[in-house]
Amino acid sequence: MGTETQAESKSAIIQRTFSDRKRTNILKRAEQLTIAFLLPKVPEFITPNVLTLIGTIGSGLIFIAFVLGSYVTNRYLLLGIAGLAVNWLGDSLDGRLAYYRNIPRRWYGFALDIISDWIGIVLIGFGYYIYAENNTQIIAFAFVALYGWSIIISQLRYKITNEYTIDSGFAGPTELRFIIAIILIVEVLFHGSILYLTGTITIVLLIINIFDSLKLLKLGDLKDKNQI
Repeated sequence: MGTETQAESKSAIIQRTFSDRKRTNILKRAEQLTIAFLLPKVPEFITPNVLTLIGTIGSGLIFIAFVLGSYVTNRYLLLGIAGLAVNWLGDSLDGRLAYYRNIPRRWYGFALDIISDWIGIVLIGFGYYIYAENNTQIIAFAFVALYGWSIIISQLRYKITNEYTIDSGFAGPTELRFIIAIILIVEVLFHGSILYLTGTITIVLLIINIFDSLKLLKLGDLKDKNQI
């Protein structure tokens, strides 16, 4: 009976805290259950804004990991994994905490989330730019530009469909964090592999953005026709 009540409680938390967005990523269920478990344990003095700051600090740790990996030893790249975990904690819980505590600031939070995401990806991209060798810094620039493109797509999709989603099919920010963590580990084990791995990810991101942009244009065209 206690387990049943607990399950219902988690289900209610998930329904309330994720009511403002649609998630389609592979890790959706595990991520939502983890967030539902953590939210009641967040101390009262920690606000959603503090969590946003924590998420940005996580991106800063990844930047530092790349700098130390470049100038000291690439084993410091493993610090980036801790940075990814901190980034997930702050970025995933900030808005959800506001909804859990029934203090959502929908448009303020929406704007702050986009700004912090952009700052975070610039920090990560700039860190990789410093770490990159043999004139391969263009990949860091391309990654930041393409991630920015995906952010624009999500905002335009929201404008057209009035449905906010941060995922592209089965992949979202959480899956991307796992991929980056794997890339960092492989780079520590096989120095130089990061060039090929990040290059592949950048190409995949380009393809996803192209397809998402085409879908977006179709949605816009359909909405125009329905309003005639």
